[in-house]
Amino acid sequence: MSDKKIQRLAVLQDVRDHRITQVRAAEILNLSTRQITRLLQKLNQDGVSGLAHASRGQPGHHRHDELLKSKCLSIISEHLLGFGPTLAHEKLSSIFDLNIPVETVRRWMMANELWIPRSKRLKRPYQPRYNRDCFGELIQIDGSYHDWFEGRAAKCCLLVYIDDATGKLLHLRFCEAETTFDYMLSTRAYIEQYGKPLAFYSDKHSVFRVNQKSRKDSQITQFGRILNELNIDIIFANSPQAKGRVERANRTLQDRLIKEMRLEGISSIAEASSGCTYLDISTA
Repeated sequence: MSDKKIQRLAVLQDVRDHRITQVRAAEILNLSTRQITRLLQKLNQDGVSGLAHASRGQPGHHRHDELLKSKCLSIISEHLLGFGPTLAHEKLSSIFDLNIPVETVRRWMMANELWIPRSKRLKRPYQPRYNRDCFGELIQIDGSYHDWFEGRAAKCCLLVYIDDATGKLLHLRFCEAETTFDYMLSTRAYIEQYGKPLAFYSDKHSVFRVNQKSRKDSQITQFGRILNELNIDIIFANSPQAKGRVERANRTLQDRLIKEMRLEGISSIAEASSGCTYLDISTA
């Protein structure tokens, strides 16, 4: 019994024992005298159990049917395994015509160990790097080598261009490997659409930086020379955490983009490139 119920019982008992009046009890419990009279009648007739709400122990009016819950979890286990609650909710609605609130899907998935919230995953602390203020000022670029087609084709690389200020995906390109030529094609496509940024922010991949100690510091890569000619700086990150936006985007794409391509039957770089319309995928 809750503290509120215990207090209510004590006050009603005082009324029955003539220690206080019904008017005083109504003031203490912030109820009307009519409600006090009704509660006293229930207490006299049914005892303490009479003070419980009539709906106690009854299923809620908004509770979903167990059959619907079972069907939903079965679909997630068989067809949407690995999907997060938000994406699973979207696909349950668009593909399977099951309109279930996303928080309900989240609760069911957590209860059945089909999803673990990020707050319960281990984290390591890192000093944050503050994002730029203006759109297009700094563009984070990275290549994500992954089994994008889940065994339907060879592993390949996805080049990702994302705005540092807003976190918006601006350019994606599938290629066999992270090469200078593919970065040149991607950079050209990006500049033609958005114009030149002040700088690109990348890791220390050999496409961007000469990593051999025997080389002189003055030597730069072919990609670096092209950026110099375009008057675009390149900044190197010292850790994956420093370029957090593009790293988070890679994780999101490895989750959501893979599942989108699975559902659409995309199984090659050519098919993915022709249908690569996934820049609206949220990476927040």
